[in-house]
Amino acid sequence: MLSLSLRYGSETVSPNNNNNNNNNTNLSYKVDLREVLPEWVTIGFSGTTGLFMEKHTLRYWKFSSSLKTTQKREDNSNIIKLASLIVPLCVLVLGGIVAYAILLRRGRKTTQESEDRVALTTINDDLERGTGPKRFDFRDLVLATNNFSDEQKLGEGGFGCVYKGYLSGEGIMVAVKKISQGSKQGKKEYMTEVKIISGLRHRNLVQLIGWFHDETQFLLVYEFMPNCSLDSHLFYQKSVLKWDVRYNIATGLASALLYLHEECEQCVVHRDIKASNIMLDSGFNAKLGDFGLARLMDNEQGLKTTGLAGTLGYMAPEYAITGKASKESDVYSFGVVALEIACGKKATAKVDPDSDIGLVEWVWSLLGKAELLSGVDQMLNKEYNAKEVERLMMVGLWCSHPDRSLRPPIHEVIQVLKFEGALPNLPMKMPVPIYYAPPDGSEVSFSSATMTNSSMDMVR
Repeated sequence: MLSLSLRYGSETVSPNNNNNNNNNTNLSYKVDLREVLPEWVTIGFSGTTGLFMEKHTLRYWKFSSSLKTTQKREDNSNIIKLASLIVPLCVLVLGGIVAYAILLRRGRKTTQESEDRVALTTINDDLERGTGPKRFDFRDLVLATNNFSDEQKLGEGGFGCVYKGYLSGEGIMVAVKKISQGSKQGKKEYMTEVKIISGLRHRNLVQLIGWFHDETQFLLVYEFMPNCSLDSHLFYQKSVLKWDVRYNIATGLASALLYLHEECEQCVVHRDIKASNIMLDSGFNAKLGDFGLARLMDNEQGLKTTGLAGTLGYMAPEYAITGKASKESDVYSFGVVALEIACGKKATAKVDPDSDIGLVEWVWSLLGKAELLSGVDQMLNKEYNAKEVERLMMVGLWCSHPDRSLRPPIHEVIQVLKFEGALPNLPMKMPVPIYYAPPDGSEVSFSSATMTNSSMDMVR
């Protein structure tokens, strides 16, 4: 049974007089609303007095029901029971997922740490058995660099700093590369660099003198290069390199690549040839350094997917697209550096105030206009050997050809630079590479010199 009770007051106003009659009325009426109302209703109040004007005021209202709400309670109870089962289950599943993720991460970390320990142990055994770089005591390196003070800092990279030091026991100046603690990539590069460069010996490579590592510290000790890096002279006005010095640097760098690509027992692809990684000794001879990104390859092996690494501007187009490093991608980087040496312009900077073209395309445009020598570094004040300039710039374009298959092997580059080979026959307009993948999944590339500028932009 549903019942409704209310109390209201009224003020009656007669149309014929101004007397107001106030009276309060209690109304109580019981009715079984289930018989007259649908399941869902809206309740309101209304009243009428015919000709009289009245003001009705609802004093209070009360709605009560004697209906059993068992079904609703049962529904609520079922919902509560269901929730009491679902919520703990969700928490349990979520907790399991989190726990699994943590264990998986720890497992991977433990596996990686175990692999790193094995790799470091192997490196220790290999190095200590050989006659190459020696293991230094950490305290000796701390003393040599004045506890790695800022005054001794020579430079800073993405994974650590290089400090100038003096080893009193050996009586030599050194450069100590200290990997940042906690840098996983730096640790990986450390192991790569130690493994690769410790077995290399060439007059145009920076020599690794020694090393040290434990659970937290990773240090490499190199011969000290008093004239810093090539980029500090070309782009940051440390000094103006004369033309004969520049040409000697270019031939020295080519000699280093010849050793890595063709004379080593196992081919070494450097993957990061750039002016800042070319060091200069006391006689301004070029010495290629920083082998943290280098990879070993078989001499007969073709392209190999190594993962993209290096510096934009020096990176071959096919390597940037496919992530496959090769001797040809190293040759491309050499070509860019050769153009930097001749032009004094940085590959990663804007070379032409009137356009956004890169260094290679800019020099190629000069070739098309038969104005190649106009691109020579103005800091030389026209004091250079014109034939050598032409050779270096033509070789630079040849090596940085967009089509990998049309780049020369490094031994042919050396022949041209030594005037033992003819200049390459290059198109007057920079070709644009076109890549497609045949059904067998191998990469094929060819170049076109007839594409429009808009097409070149699309390829880039």
